[in-house]
Amino acid sequence: MTTFVLIPGMCHGGWCFHELTEQLRRHGHRAYPLTLTGLSERSHLLHSGVNLDTHIQDVTGVLAAEQLQDVVLVGHSYGGMVITGVADRMPERVRSLIYLDAVVPGDGESMWNLVSDNERQWYLEVTETGDAVRPMPFFDPRATPHPLASLLQPLRVTNSPTRSRRDVYVYAAGWPTPSPFTTTYQRLRQDPAWTTHALDSGHNLMRDAPQDLLKILLETGEPS
Repeated sequence: MTTFVLIPGMCHGGWCFHELTEQLRRHGHRAYPLTLTGLSERSHLLHSGVNLDTHIQDVTGVLAAEQLQDVVLVGHSYGGMVITGVADRMPERVRSLIYLDAVVPGDGESMWNLVSDNERQWYLEVTETGDAVRPMPFFDPRATPHPLASLLQPLRVTNSPTRSRRDVYVYAAGWPTPSPFTTTYQRLRQDPAWTTHALDSGHNLMRDAPQDLLKILLETGEPS
């Protein structure tokens, strides 16, 4: 049995992993789809101080409270920032990282640094309070504004990845426009420390390629 902790991207909650969670559990694994502070059913907790550290603490808190060990962290899009930070804070609890069409940040990098000018323009489309980014019009109706500070705060990484950790990148090759993650995917596929996959899917891999994605997670969860 493998323990998967699933972290959504911007404006989304744990609900975006519903089908994947059910499938993982049917295969006998434990799956924890998390909603980060200030989003979805936790949107009432949104305030200007909710930042990347807050979201990292959301996850490390679950790992500690549930006494989770040997965890596979799965991060979609913005979730790549979070799982990188969690693995740095609690390396002894993390077996693998799976980035789903996500950013892969280094020390001192933020979402603002890593995205294109077009995406930065989106970040400036803030709510009336000025502390959150509005969901895109084509997002799921359940999407909620995303805490702006979490996109601006640089990640601090102090530990080197353990040699035994397995890092996986799943690239969505079916964007209708040029993908902002192509450069990341091309770089990582040349790195022998990484396992990479390219799926014929849009950015929402959980919705557009559920069976292919499930297979990759199950393979990653197998004992090495």
